[in-house]
Amino acid sequence: MTSATFLSGRPNASCSSVVLYGTGVDKERAMTKTSMSKRRQKGGDEATVRARILEAAFAAFMNSGYATASTLEIATRARVSKRELYALVGNKQEMLIACIGDRAKRFDVPADLPVLRDRETLEQVLASVGTNLVREISDPTVIAVFRLAISEVVQAPEVARALDSRGREASRATLRKIMARAQASGLLSGRPAELSEQFAGLLWRDLMVSLLLGVAERPNPRDIAGRARDAAAAFLQLHPLPDNGQTGNDLPADRR
Repeated sequence: MTSATFLSGRPNASCSSVVLYGTGVDKERAMTKTSMSKRRQKGGDEATVRARILEAAFAAFMNSGYATASTLEIATRARVSKRELYALVGNKQEMLIACIGDRAKRFDVPADLPVLRDRETLEQVLASVGTNLVREISDPTVIAVFRLAISEVVQAPEVARALDSRGREASRATLRKIMARAQASGLLSGRPAELSEQFAGLLWRDLMVSLLLGVAERPNPRDIAGRARDAAAAFLQLHPLPDNGQTGNDLPADRR
């Protein structure tokens, strides 16, 4: 996605518009950019306008469906021109990816993650990360995106692909990183990808299906934290501390 660029400086009074802009098309583009610049001065900087576009895109997708929503509808909701919409975000698919990607950043491994030196720390980390995952993914807006992907699977399969590759993969990658670190510290044995899937299964159980069907309410913060603690404890019971004295780096290749 590219950012809009603007003309800098003022034309010399002795220069004609033809000399300055070259052609009528160039002049039109320059006038569009000037109009965009004035609009930003009223509506905020590029980041603010971009956020407004994404908010409008999400609302349009939810209201009209991804396949039916038009860029004109999104631009109207965001109070921008279609030119500005394309310049700041891109086409409809790029808007969808941006909406999902911005949310997926919340799934990243915390920068202050403690060093995994013992199983107690590992259990605390798994409980903390599990709490964050359930809290973020069970948010009504995220559940709405999952429902959108399911409803559009025939007409617009790119919604499901974007959700899986940008959204779900972000949470899977976070758990894989933690499992890999635990393995490297000799606290777990097994493949990080498989370990992360097992923990996710214990964490979610049937909650996601129930939320998608609308037969369960989003758990409150206390219940989410309790669910994550129970999942962490159950996971470590299934994977006792390796007793062969090997660290993750010492394990055979087929068990890493």
